[in-house]
Amino acid sequence: MALIYVVEDDESIREIETIALKNSGHIVSAFECAKDFFKKIDEILPDLVLLDIMLPDESGYEIIKKLRARTATKRLPVIMVTAKSTELDMIKGLEDGADDYIKKPFSVMELITRVKALLRRTDVGDVKVMKLGEIELNHERHTVTVSGENVELTFKEYELLRYLMSNKNIVLSRESIVLKVWGTEFEGESRTVDMHIKTLRQKLGEAGGRIRTVRNVGYVIE
Repeated sequence: MALIYVVEDDESIREIETIALKNSGHIVSAFECAKDFFKKIDEILPDLVLLDIMLPDESGYEIIKKLRARTATKRLPVIMVTAKSTELDMIKGLEDGADDYIKKPFSVMELITRVKALLRRTDVGDVKVMKLGEIELNHERHTVTVSGENVELTFKEYELLRYLMSNKNIVLSRESIVLKVWGTEFEGESRTVDMHIKTLRQKLGEAGGRIRTVRNVGYVIE
């Protein structure tokens, strides 16, 4: 399951993409203009973006240049979806930073296959071992150690630490953490994330100090 943003001004195409992705088990947010898209991406980073080129307020080419210029979105997987089908259009999109290119009209099967392939190539789960100072997470063995000493974590604590470490130095909102770790919609009154951060810090000992609270936003591991 991935969080995917669809940026498409054509309502019928946007609906087709959204339904197809949701039926494949993904969480989807759709936008018809660049302004709304950037507002949301500043709050929660998705796992992948489906980006149309011809938008009412800004071209897909300009959007992807902005994404690649930002540290937080520099490596964000992006598939460009457009009616433009010349070789020069495709080359421009890829040179600007797109990871893949789908031409309209397209089949739902092609869309899902390309999304699945790109997510597989960019999945942080492929990283077997992550290290941050004295903390080491071995995803192949599903273990966590601090200064060589094994740390026993619950499944959610482990997934929470993995999400934080795979986005080190990036501030993650509580909403994005809930979506990625729990796979559910965020409820503002929920203290689930805060409670799990507290127990995770305790179990990591002094290394737990690497997890910093960002007031009114969320958490970051540094």
